[in-house]
Amino acid sequence: MSKEFEIVREFEVQATPEQVWEALTEGTAGWLWPMEYEHREGGAAPFGGTVTAWDPPHRLTGRVESPEGADNQTFNQLDHVIEPREGGRAWVRYVHSGIFVDDWDNQYDGADKHTDFYLHTLRQYLEHFTGLTPVYAAVEGPASSGAPDAFTVLGRALGLPDDAAAGTAVRVGLPGPDAVDAVLDYRNQYFIGLRTADSLYRFFGRNAFGGTVGVVVHRFGTGHDADAEPGVKGTEAAWQNWIDGVFA
Repeated sequence: MSKEFEIVREFEVQATPEQVWEALTEGTAGWLWPMEYEHREGGAAPFGGTVTAWDPPHRLTGRVESPEGADNQTFNQLDHVIEPREGGRAWVRYVHSGIFVDDWDNQYDGADKHTDFYLHTLRQYLEHFTGLTPVYAAVEGPASSGAPDAFTVLGRALGLPDDAAAGTAVRVGLPGPDAVDAVLDYRNQYFIGLRTADSLYRFFGRNAFGGTVGVVVHRFGTGHDADAEPGVKGTEAAWQNWIDGVFA
């Protein structure tokens, strides 16, 4: 049964409205996934949508009917309002609305929880990596990572103590020969966020929503571009081997 939904968040961030605008329109690979907006009202928006508000750096809205690749939706809209605050900060109001056509409770619960993690990652990007060119890589775990305890298994494979909380400095086992120093910037039963000096690592427990565990890497800094070693393909290959091994 089709039913409307609306997810609203408001927050301040240590970034200017211009930096927030850049992150939403040009730097999405640094915190979400690569997307493009045509720079005008009436222009093209992601997923086959249309830009219905383009007022830099104050208002951005993209609307799409029957989003591409989303069989469970018939309408989707992302609306962002940005205002300046004292001390070089910005206030952001984010509204995600639309229509889910089936499994409404599960779809809404997943979208609601993902929103908090994505917007947290946006703030991490703005406060630690804004202005740097992002490289985005993403992989999905095998079917066995859809098991109920899969996300617990993943956390232990990283070397995270079960009781390690957000804000903790940790040493984690990522793909590669050596352990890596990181900050555990986000953690609950659905998501893990790790921040290193040059990367954001995001782990998704989508097994809780009927999917499989996923990994997203946002890399920044000198030499981190699509053609540099290991590059996107090399990064994705390394992480695919890692996650396949965890759930072999």
